[in-house]
Amino acid sequence: MKLVAGVDVGGTRVKSVLSDSDGSVVLSHTASTPERPGEAVVDVISDTVATLLDLARADGVDGALAAVGAVVPGLVDETTGTASWSANLGWRDLPLRQRLQDRFDVPVAMGHDVRAGLLAEFHLGAAQGAPDALFVPLGTGIASALLASGRVVAGSEWTGEIGHVIVEPDGPVCGCGRHGCLEAVASAAALGRAWRELGREGDAETLSRAVDAGDPEAIRIWEGAIDALVRVIGPVCAAAGTRLVLIGGGLALAGATLLDPLRDNLVHAIGHERVTVTQAALGDRAGALGATLLAMEAVS
Repeated sequence: MKLVAGVDVGGTRVKSVLSDSDGSVVLSHTASTPERPGEAVVDVISDTVATLLDLARADGVDGALAAVGAVVPGLVDETTGTASWSANLGWRDLPLRQRLQDRFDVPVAMGHDVRAGLLAEFHLGAAQGAPDALFVPLGTGIASALLASGRVVAGSEWTGEIGHVIVEPDGPVCGCGRHGCLEAVASAAALGRAWRELGREGDAETLSRAVDAGDPEAIRIWEGAIDALVRVIGPVCAAAGTRLVLIGGGLALAGATLLDPLRDNLVHAIGHERVTVTQAALGDRAGALGATLLAMEAVS
């Protein structure tokens, strides 16, 4: 059996899957991301692939590694294979594809975590059959990926970096060093911080439950985040004619508490109702599954 490894290095967790050459998942694995690994992300990815293969052998899977795909957050230049910058994980101008190719004697593909996630949603998840979509995972940070005419857009390394659009000039400091970026206001991590700054315990999930319970302070924070998201997402949908917005990441688990007001405010902002806001289908495995798809393309 030929095996394909897909690794998604996130802000808090490293998600990975091992698939056969037909795309069927053999096994999956999750581990914590080391704090600001920087260029050691190469070791993180290599060790994760080794762990996948060890687990496969322990399960009696008889196969050889045929390709590796790795996806990372931040600014990514897929043409050159460079992880250009990550505010949260600490690398800059890292020739990731070449460094990984030096570690493996099989084809290696690399890409952007959110664009890979949308690729997986398009082939395997909630965007199947959709000609256009915007994928916005709300987790440690915020980025986006755009599907137009059935193709994931990758115009430049800055494509999809909506998380660093300033929405509150005097707002909280962002990992990039500026104040009031969207991800410093509306990411799951930012909402958890805002909740704790009120002297409350918990995280964004706790906050969403407080919203459901009618807590006025929770509702104020929640509505502020939705307003910020709409002010950034709305112009993207209007410019691209996007009719499907997929929300992923940990914050998507809030379900209708997030999705319904986000859709209502988005419809009001763009002036028509031909837009659907729904939860992405593949959960936290989307990026890793997309990485395997990229790897399969590398050997096809």
